[in-house]
Amino acid sequence: MKTLGKPPQGERLERLQASPLWTPQGLRNIHPVLPGLRDASAPRPALSDFLCGGERRVPAGPLPSHDPREAWRRTPGSGLRATWLGHSTVLVEIAGRRVLTDPVWGPRASPSRLVGPKRFQPAPVALKALPPIDLVVISHDHYDHLDHPTIRALAKTGVPFVTALGVGAHLEAWGVPPGHITELDWWQSHRLPGSELVVTAAPSQHFSGRGLKDRNATLWASMVLASPDHRVFFSGDTGLTTEYADIARRLGPFDLVMLEVGAFHPSWGDIHLGPANALKAWQLLAGAEAAASGRGLFLPVHWGTFNLAMHAWDQPVEDLLALAPRHGAPLLLPRLGQAVEPAQGPLDAAWWRGVDSVALPPAPAGEHSDLADLPQLPKGMPWPVD
Repeated sequence: MKTLGKPPQGERLERLQASPLWTPQGLRNIHPVLPGLRDASAPRPALSDFLCGGERRVPAGPLPSHDPREAWRRTPGSGLRATWLGHSTVLVEIAGRRVLTDPVWGPRASPSRLVGPKRFQPAPVALKALPPIDLVVISHDHYDHLDHPTIRALAKTGVPFVTALGVGAHLEAWGVPPGHITELDWWQSHRLPGSELVVTAAPSQHFSGRGLKDRNATLWASMVLASPDHRVFFSGDTGLTTEYADIARRLGPFDLVMLEVGAFHPSWGDIHLGPANALKAWQLLAGAEAAASGRGLFLPVHWGTFNLAMHAWDQPVEDLLALAPRHGAPLLLPRLGQAVEPAQGPLDAAWWRGVDSVALPPAPAGEHSDLADLPQLPKGMPWPVD
C-alpha cells in the first residue's frame, strides 16, 4: 500500500540511529511523563466506540469559512499572517515567504478513501488554488498530518520540505525529489535558501507510525519558524512537557503559538494536550508577560476538521474559550480560511456556535476527484492513530 509510505533505509536510517533519541526499539521521548497526564485506569475506547460511539462528534452543518485568496494577494502589513485551513494545516506568511504546515487536503485521515475519519467539509480553498508555496513543514507521519494524495500533488510543484528525521522516506516514496527534502533532529535548524527564514525542529511528546510494524520508526517534532522580526511556534502533536520552557528560552519569544487542542482522552493524556494542558503549554512558551506586550497569541489547531476522539466536535474550542481568561491567554480564533495578523490583537468570538442548527448539505459530486483513489485500510492499525 503506497499510502503506508516507506521505512527509512540506508543513510537516512543511519542518521536516525545516530540520534540521541534512538533505541533498539525505535525512537523515544526522553522527557519523563508528567504526573497526572495519563489516567491509566481509564479504558481506551474500542474501535467500535471510535466508529459509532459518542454524541455530537460531527457538526450538523458546515462550519463558516472564508475564501482567503483575496487576502493573500495583499502583503501582510505587520509582516506576519496566518490562515488556518483546517486541523493542523496553516499557511503562515513570514519573512516574505509562505510556509504550509502539515498539509492535509485528502477526504479522510486514513490510508483509505472509504474507511476512517472523514473531514467535516472540504478545505476553504482547493489545493491547486493555493498561491506559490515556498516551504512545506511536516511535524510527523500520522495520517492527519502527512497525507499521501496531498503530498503527491505538492511534489509536482517543486516545493521544498522540512520535516523530522526519517519522514523523508515517505516523501521520497511519493515523488518528492531527495534534494527537496531536509530532515531535522530536535534542535537542528535549516535556513530556507535565499531567505531570512529559519526552521528549527524542537521537542514534542508523541509517537509515530502509519501501520502495525513501524511504530516510532520516524521522528516527531514541534517546529519553530523564525525571521529577524517574527517567531512562530507550531506544536504538531504532543503531550505536555516542561521542555516547552527550554524551547521558549532557546527559540523564543514567540509572536504566535499554534498548539493542538483536539482529540484528547484521559487514556492518552501523555501524547495529546487537550485544552487545559494546551494552556499550560502556552504559559511555558509565552505566558502573561508576552501577552502583556502584545505577543504570544494562541492559535488552536487540531480541531474542527476530523472526528478523532470521543468528545463532541466543538468541545476542545469551547473548553479553551472558557479556560483561557484565568490563564491570561490571548486567543486567536479565526474562521476557516480567515487570514489574520497576530499584531492586530486577539480574536475570540465564538463563530462556530449555531452550526449544529443548520442542516448539512450533501457533498458535491467529484468533491475530491483530483485526489487519487486510496486502497482499503490495513487489517490493523496502532491506537490512537494520531
